[in-house]
Amino acid sequence: MSEEDADTVDRDVADGRPQADDSVDGEHEASDADEFDSVVTTVRDRVEPSEEERKRLRSVADRLAERAESAATELCPDADVMQVGSSARNTWISGDRDIDIFVRFPPELDRDTLEEYGLEVGHATVPDGHEEYAEHPYVKGTVDGFDIDVVPCFRLESATEIRSAVDRTPFHNRYLQARLDDDLAADVRLTKGFLKGIGAYGSDLRTRGFSGYLTELLVVEYGGFRELLEAAADWQPPVVLDPEDHAQETFDDPLIVIDPTDPERNVAAVCAADNVARLQHYARDFLENPRPDVFDPDDPEPLSESELRGHLERRGTTPVAVRFDAPDLVDDQLYPQLKKSLDGITNGLDDRGFDVFRATAVADETAVVLVELAVSERPAVERHEGPPIHVRNHAEGFYEAYADDTDVYGPFIDGDRYVAERPREFTTARAFLESDRFFDVGLGSHVETALEDEYEVLVGEEIAVLLEEFGAELGRYFDPRP
Repeated sequence: MSEEDADTVDRDVADGRPQADDSVDGEHEASDADEFDSVVTTVRDRVEPSEEERKRLRSVADRLAERAESAATELCPDADVMQVGSSARNTWISGDRDIDIFVRFPPELDRDTLEEYGLEVGHATVPDGHEEYAEHPYVKGTVDGFDIDVVPCFRLESATEIRSAVDRTPFHNRYLQARLDDDLAADVRLTKGFLKGIGAYGSDLRTRGFSGYLTELLVVEYGGFRELLEAAADWQPPVVLDPEDHAQETFDDPLIVIDPTDPERNVAAVCAADNVARLQHYARDFLENPRPDVFDPDDPEPLSESELRGHLERRGTTPVAVRFDAPDLVDDQLYPQLKKSLDGITNGLDDRGFDVFRATAVADETAVVLVELAVSERPAVERHEGPPIHVRNHAEGFYEAYADDTDVYGPFIDGDRYVAERPREFTTARAFLESDRFFDVGLGSHVETALEDEYEVLVGEEIAVLLEEFGAELGRYFDPRP
């Protein structure tokens, strides 16, 4: 025992203060660990694929890989095939049905030929599949209940030589397969289940959460599920992880995980700040109170009309919705455009004095930008301050601009500057949103085209017409959770 520790004990005894009981603390720690382990054991049984599931997946994956390789080598003798993703790395969760087959062509092949060969191999592998497009086209389909992607890429020596994003994937696969043992793979499955439960899993541009690759890297970096939660609970963004100690690029993100195969890439770049914060919140919550229901997605019940009316009366705000036909785009194209449009509309309303309280955007058959306003109606005049009078040229220009305008109050002097009270262009949010000036705000290009065709503005209780299509989304909006 150090002298400082001994002095502390002596003072506690002299003051009559109770001394810490190490045995009690130890019992609490043991109890907490037992509870955590008990919940983890329960959840493992849910996320672990059964042996029957594993056999079925292996059978389908092997059959399709053989079919793909036969078609690929017939076109290009130097081509080869590899299975990638969670199903190849034993990190898939029970119930997942994704099999990713990458067809690798030599780098000497030109891009157009790679795309041509890739589609031909894809259709030979999945005859009923359809073509989709990422950076280049690939074939997607269903075989025996499994979702299959057949993706062409170049076979390269280094991920820094990539010609498209998919060229990195084989390097990711190789890196993780060398580091994931059975215990870590099991913890990856737990972590994926946890992230799905809290709504933070998925790197699509609608979710902007944790990708499968990022999740696996985090578990490997920290050494397990619990270790990751304990670290995340204390994160101080920006958090920087560099598994291979590369020379770091500069990234402006809350979570920075340098790709071990490509030092110029942040694997977590798509992960939004609110999802990083969401992981931190639930990590603390789960460590404090372990329970299986954290792994269950909390899908809200659709809101009823009476419940909606109750929320509006209780909040005293004014909801305003712009509804239009959803552009025919995949989610990864649609949601960035909705986000840009949401930002433009909220800024346009704020700039005109209709104080935005909260806002969201959702889409299905139609799309809706919903903005909740603290102020929905403004006076007929607005205050416009000029420059200080001692700034002569600018001040005289301001004065002359309004001096003969009979619709303006002033100009007059308030403090050291001229002020004019001029007619307000829009006194209601509806008037602004239904005007041509609405299109001056920053809108996504496809959203703007859809709005030019037709849209409707709903104010206050008129938004009840949204309940049929977006009852669950409105339920989530009016019952927000971390």
